[in-house]
Amino acid sequence: MTVSGSAQGYPPDPRNDHVKVYVDGALVPRAEARISIFDSGFVLGDGVWEGLRLKDGRLIQIDAHLDRLWEGATSIDLDIGRTRDELKAAIAETLAANDMQDGAHIRLMVSRGLKSTPNQDPRFVIGRATLVIVAEFKATTPLAEKRGLTLFTSTFRTSGPDVFDLRLNSHSRLNLIQALVQAIHAGADEALMLDPRGFVASCNSTNFFLVRKGELWTSTGAYSFKGLTQQAVIDAWRAQGGTVRETDFTLAQVYSAEEAFCTGTLGGVTPVFKVDGRVIGSGALGPVTKAASDAYLARVAA
Repeated sequence: MTVSGSAQGYPPDPRNDHVKVYVDGALVPRAEARISIFDSGFVLGDGVWEGLRLKDGRLIQIDAHLDRLWEGATSIDLDIGRTRDELKAAIAETLAANDMQDGAHIRLMVSRGLKSTPNQDPRFVIGRATLVIVAEFKATTPLAEKRGLTLFTSTFRTSGPDVFDLRLNSHSRLNLIQALVQAIHAGADEALMLDPRGFVASCNSTNFFLVRKGELWTSTGAYSFKGLTQQAVIDAWRAQGGTVRETDFTLAQVYSAEEAFCTGTLGGVTPVFKVDGRVIGSGALGPVTKAASDAYLARVAA
C-alpha cells in the first residue's frame, strides 16, 4: 500500500512482503511475526520505540536514537534488559538477515513485556521486556520530486510534560492519530498541531519549520517532540552561518511565511505547500528549504 500524501510515505517494494522480523531473539518471516495479546505494548501501549534510517551501510544518528530510547525507558521505569551493544547487534543481525545495506527504515520497539493479566499495573509483568525490530525497504523520495505537503490545523492540541511528555517516544500516540484522522477527513496530508496556548507546536508525526526573511523558525519543544532530524537541521543550518529561531509563533505567521517544511527520520526534509487551504510562499519548493535539506544531508553523511 502506498500513501503518497504523507511525510512518512514511500514507494512500494515487493521485497517487504518477505522480510524477516526480529522478535525476542528469533528472526521470523513477516507473516509469522507474533507477540502475545497479553503483552504490555498491545494491552496498553506501554513501551518505547525508535525509527532509524539505513543509508549507504550506515545507521543515521544511531547513538542519538539509542540515547533517546534509554532516556524514555528510564523515565517510565522500563528495564530494556539488553545493553546498547546487544541492541546494536540485534539490529545488525536483522539487517544482515534481510540483505539490507541501503534504503531501509528500521522500527525498534520495546514494550514492558508479557503480563499475567491485561491490566494497567506494571507489577503484573512476568519476564523481561519484549524486543521487536522491523526492517523494511523504504526508499526516500528525492526532494526535487516531492509534491509538497498540505497541512490542516487540528483542533487536537499537543500536551505538556505534566499531561503527556511528547519527548518520550511512547507507543501511545492516540491524540496524534486523532489529529491526523481529522486532517485526512479535511482533505489534507498531515495535521499541524497547536500547543495548549495556541502557538504552533509540530505536525502529528514530524517537526515543523517555517522560513521568514531567510531565517528558519521552529517551535521551542516545550509542547512537542524534539526530533533528531529537527536537531540535525538546526545544527547544520547554524554551522554554515544561518539563523534558526526556536521560538513561539502563531498560525498568522505561518500563513505569511516565505516557505515551510517538515522534518522526520524517514523523509528527511519535506516541503509544505499549503496550510489550511492557504498557499505558502510560491507554493513550490523554495531555495531555503532546498538549502536546509542539502545542509542536513551533508551533515548526516559526514
